[in-house]
Order: sequence, then C-alpha cells, then structure tokens
Amino acid sequence: MKDSLRQQFDRLGFRLAELDALLADGSIAADMKRYRALTKEQSEVSGLVERYRRYQQHEADLAAAREMLADPEMAEMAREEITANEVALVALDQALQLALIPKDPDDERNAFLEIRAGTGGDESALFAGDLARMYLRFAESQGWRTEILSENVSDLGGYKELVVRVEGDGVYGRLKFESGGHRVQRVPATESQGRIHTSACTVAVMPEPDEAEEITLNPADLRIDTFRASGAGGQHVNKTDSAIRVTHIPTGLVAECQDDRSQHRNKAKALAVLQARLRDKERIEREAKEAATRKGLIGTGDRSDRIRTYNFPQGRLTDHRINLTLYKLGQIMDGDLGDVIHGLQAAQAADQLAQLEEGRA
Repeated sequence: MKDSLRQQFDRLGFRLAELDALLADGSIAADMKRYRALTKEQSEVSGLVERYRRYQQHEADLAAAREMLADPEMAEMAREEITANEVALVALDQALQLALIPKDPDDERNAFLEIRAGTGGDESALFAGDLARMYLRFAESQGWRTEILSENVSDLGGYKELVVRVEGDGVYGRLKFESGGHRVQRVPATESQGRIHTSACTVAVMPEPDEAEEITLNPADLRIDTFRASGAGGQHVNKTDSAIRVTHIPTGLVAECQDDRSQHRNKAKALAVLQARLRDKERIEREAKEAATRKGLIGTGDRSDRIRTYNFPQGRLTDHRINLTLYKLGQIMDGDLGDVIHGLQAAQAADQLAQLEEGRA
C-alpha cells in the first residue's frame, strides 16, 4: 500500500477517536440533526478503520510467516501462510482504495425520472412507453415505490412525455446513469414493408432535493397555469381544472402535475419537480465546466448525448459510454437492468480511482 493511502487511514483513525469522544458526551443528543450526522460518520469511519486494521494484521502475519521460512520444519506451513496473507492483502488493498472514493451525496436520494419522445414520431412515443415499462419494472424489482406525476399519452400508445417520482433506497445512485439519449432500431408496428427504423427518446434522472437544500423560488419568477388533466380520471377530469403547470420565467423551465384531484397537492408536486430541474440544470452547467479540463468516463449527462442503442432485430443493447454490449434485450426491456447499471458503476469507480491516483502522484 502506498504511503499516501496509509496517511489517509491514519488520519481516519484519529477522526474516529474524536467522533467517539463527541458521541460519548450526552449533551450532543440535544441537537438531533448533528447527532445523526455524527453517528452516520462514525459508522462509516469505523468500518474503514476496522478494515485497515485487518490489513495491518495481515501485514504482520505475512512478516512473521516469512521469518518462519528459515526453520525447515515450519517452511511448508510458512509458505501456506505467506500465500494466504498475500491474497488477503491484495483484496483488502483494492477494497480500501474503493472505499476512499468520494461518495455522491445525492446517491441515496429519491429521484424524478423523465422520459420524452424525440425523433421518430409515433414510433418514438411507443419506445418511450417501452422505456417507461422497463424502468417501472426495474423499480418494482428493487422494492421502490413509483408515482406518475405527469403524462402526455400519444395517439397510438406510449408517451410524448412522462414524469415519474421514484422513492426508495439508493434510487438516484442506481438510475443516474440513465440520463441521455436512448436510440432504438426496430421494425415499427406501423411499417408494412418490414423496414428497420431508427428513433430516439431522451431520459433525465434528477435527485429529489431535501427541503433544506431546495433552491429558493421567487414567486415573481413563476407563472402558474391551471388546466384540465388528460388521460384517465373519468368524469372528474372533465369538470375541474386541477392540473397545474409551473413555468420558471428566467430559465423557461416548465413542470406539470396532474395526478391528484387536489389542485393544491398538484402545485406542491410540480414545484418539487421544478426545484429538481433547476438543481439539475446547475449541476450540468457545473460539470460542463469541469469537463473542459477532464471529461469523465460516464460523460456529462447531457441530454443530447446518445448513450445507448436498443437493436431489436439483433436482440442487442449497447451502452456507448463503456462499450458494453449485451444480447439479452428482451430481459432488459422487462426490467432486468442489473448488468447495465453494475457495469456503469464499475466503470465510474475505476475512473475515480485513476483520478485519485493521479492526485497522489
């Protein structure tokens, strides 16, 4: 292990001692927000320190085993001990490096998932419906809860636009790589001559902000319109203007919600989506500046990026950011996104590790 890494873990050992002392002080519980933050940090740091101590123990055991080699009667046992400890050290070294990668504080948040039909007309809207089904099934497999906030259904089925709130553990961290352009190649149901068409949709995944971190909206910057909800809803939909559209005038960003019969609740949900879009806009602009000096492996998340192709005739999915190709498109469209997401997470971790190594060099 490099000296720079050892120094970081030594500092974590000192920090753990500080946290233990702070939490031993009964008065700290009076401030529950600070208490929870310290408790969470203590749990994370103690896990790292314990793993580093195991690494140090294996180093000591390895040194002792090498000394045993000088004794002919102990040589065979020593070689076994050396092999076992070297294997353990390699695994622990890798795990410790990964543990030092900075975590995205948004990863544990709920998320807003937006799907919009792009080029390709009706076929694009149908593909947007297929993507929606894929994500909803994946969410169900993860035990997440979903809520459709806004939908604009196309004439032949599918969606021109769909906004879904996804709630559960680690939602944003699993779905954030889905932002970008999704291209489909297949024979549309409306194609009489069997020709393959190409169409596209865009997906945006945004973390739901905490109330404490929400952007302050100036009422003077907002235009709020009411309208009659479209889609399912029966007679009620035809009688009341309960759907809400909020426009942020300075940026032109728009958010709608029509899922609730209460105009007040629809307004609150639309404002929450608008907050997330504004935060996402700031994040993209910030990352675009950072990308001028170094473009990350996973890309900037720009909605215009073509990140993935779904080729139905070949049963093939290709993620262009990491050159991942899988011939299990049917399973993926049924919500089996695990291999894709794991591949993207691994690629990001490898890129972050490379950046950490450059910083230590």
